[in-house]
Amino acid sequence: MPNLLLELRSEEIPARMQRKAAGDLKKLVTDALVEAGLSYEGAREYWTPRRLALDIHGLTARSADVREERKGPRTDANEKAIEGFLRGAGLSSVSEAQVVSDPKKGDFYVAVISKPGRATEEIVTDVMPGIIRDFPWPKSMRWGKASSKPGALRWVRPLQSIVCTFGPEHEETSVIPFEIDGITASNITYGHRFHAPEAITVRRFDDYAANLEKAKVILDAERRKDIILHDARDIAFANGLELVEDEGLLEEVSGLVEWPQVLMGSFEEDYLSIPSEIIRLTIKTNQKCFVTRQQGSETLSNKFILVSNIQASDGGKEIVHGNGKVVRARLSDALHFWKRDQGNLPDLETLTASAAKFGLDIKKPLDQRMAKLDALDVTFHAKLGTQGARVARIRTLAKELADITGADAALVDRAAVLAKADLRTEAVGEFPELQGLMGRKYAVLQGEDASVAAAIEDHYKPQGPSDRVPEDRVAITIALADKLDTLIGFWAIDEKPTGSKDPFALRRAALGVVRILLERRIRLPLLATTRDGDLLSFFHDRLKVYLRDQGARHDLIDAVLTSDADDLLMVARRVEALTAFITSEDGKNLLSGTKRATQLLAAEEKKGTVIADGVSEALLKLDAEKELFAAISSASKDASDAVAGEDFRSAMEALSKLRGPVDRFFEDVLVNDEDAAIRANRLALLRLIREATGTVADFSKISG
Repeated sequence: MPNLLLELRSEEIPARMQRKAAGDLKKLVTDALVEAGLSYEGAREYWTPRRLALDIHGLTARSADVREERKGPRTDANEKAIEGFLRGAGLSSVSEAQVVSDPKKGDFYVAVISKPGRATEEIVTDVMPGIIRDFPWPKSMRWGKASSKPGALRWVRPLQSIVCTFGPEHEETSVIPFEIDGITASNITYGHRFHAPEAITVRRFDDYAANLEKAKVILDAERRKDIILHDARDIAFANGLELVEDEGLLEEVSGLVEWPQVLMGSFEEDYLSIPSEIIRLTIKTNQKCFVTRQQGSETLSNKFILVSNIQASDGGKEIVHGNGKVVRARLSDALHFWKRDQGNLPDLETLTASAAKFGLDIKKPLDQRMAKLDALDVTFHAKLGTQGARVARIRTLAKELADITGADAALVDRAAVLAKADLRTEAVGEFPELQGLMGRKYAVLQGEDASVAAAIEDHYKPQGPSDRVPEDRVAITIALADKLDTLIGFWAIDEKPTGSKDPFALRRAALGVVRILLERRIRLPLLATTRDGDLLSFFHDRLKVYLRDQGARHDLIDAVLTSDADDLLMVARRVEALTAFITSEDGKNLLSGTKRATQLLAAEEKKGTVIADGVSEALLKLDAEKELFAAISSASKDASDAVAGEDFRSAMEALSKLRGPVDRFFEDVLVNDEDAAIRANRLALLRLIREATGTVADFSKISG
């Protein structure tokens, strides 16, 4: 079967857009071909900085013929109905329609519409211009003389050429010469911009990829990543070092080069006095280079690794020299920030009021930065006030939470007032992603308690499902206070997440609270803390997501989670105990019997059947119902006592003793007895089953 090769070559595509763009191209093209009636065996997308390519193999040569019967109105229908039918079916008169008789409905018209299949070349010619013109780039541009004309082509960068060939694997291929804005598809592409700019004629994917490689273009992005990674590891090892690996940077760099050449540069060792995080970010952000460290150590070396797109005749000496100059200049700036942040601010006399407000020591650099943050009235949110006001709220909330977490109150207070101070440091101003981490380093330098320093860094955590959760009690307290203040505040001004939109990352904040409470086993009454039932419901949604990700069944979560449950740790423990119980043999059988009891009871309640207020022992006639009543009385008390002691496993074990009596009851006892009083008494006995199991979970919500 034939194969289709497509290449869209342009000026350099931003690295961050390449992978998604190639995936979009594959989906748009294959969806369009399938919708047009074609099928294919497989498709794979490729990308480099200057091209998106698509290899579709096993593509049918033409779409299948289609025969469709479209039922119309009765033959005696009014003229307008018949005209509408003919128009919709593409018929010029009723003589072109068939008449079909139905014994019940009479005679009616049927249009038989035959659509012959189309050649794949014709389909590609039809669909490709629209796909290219409407391509979903995050940002696009117009260029050249045609850019001023209405409807001019927009592309991420100027589109230069298109390759589109089609044909069998071992025969000659043909060009599908569709055209868009003066660019006509052909079988001509071009290699590396500097090493091989000459035209290359291609037929199909195999020789296309091979010829590009000869022309210093490695088409496969994963292969480019692999080359960069292994060459970088090798050159580091050869110098007695090891590469500090960075998947995000590797992805970006592979999107900057078509012919990766890995080189090593260096900077003065004096710069190693800068924190390693700043060095790494400076070199990564400004020069897209990797850092190295001593083998088996976290200590950075003064050697960095860069990736060039040119195989230089001097072995890369000039490239290394040029990159080194820029790296040194950026590290010089970073060193300046680092030293400035440890010194006094020039306007200390203006900060005394703010310092007094927060009990800050104006002699200490980090305290000065917090006072400055407050004095400048830096806005947190237009409706929620300044950063200083927010710190004051976090401080108050953290004081309340310290009683629950068991953290040292004085350390919690100190951590609360310093937690946001590094927002006014020059290092964080240059690299916002270092907030918290730099605060910790500056706190250590000015002699803060280790717990306070840890809290400054860790109060932002966890920032996602895979991020670590704070361990120190002070850090836990500040992390909870920070996230709860955010959620309470945005709920108060009615800025809640809607659909997929969550501009203030409130889902992440709520999940962070859930993870801290459950993974650090903290009992926090959320409703009393937030005073907002709607916010509690939001926490419930995050809890469900978290527990399901941990493997809990959704029906067991629903069976345990009530609308007013605000102790999330207890909910999680109940779900854990219920999961263990319901998967045991006793649990399965008790569930079956309990559901039978509750369903029968619910049906009678719906009908308005009389149910006794309580069970009368005098009306218990059969041994099975007497045994069940005694078992419920005992199990209910034991389960309630266990729940009161938060021993949910013991509560389940107590309920498991009901299994045999419930089974025997349904074997030996007819609930709907002819005697109304006995029937009402037996229904009351079923209600006791529901109430007893309800102390642990709502069994009616459990599937199975």
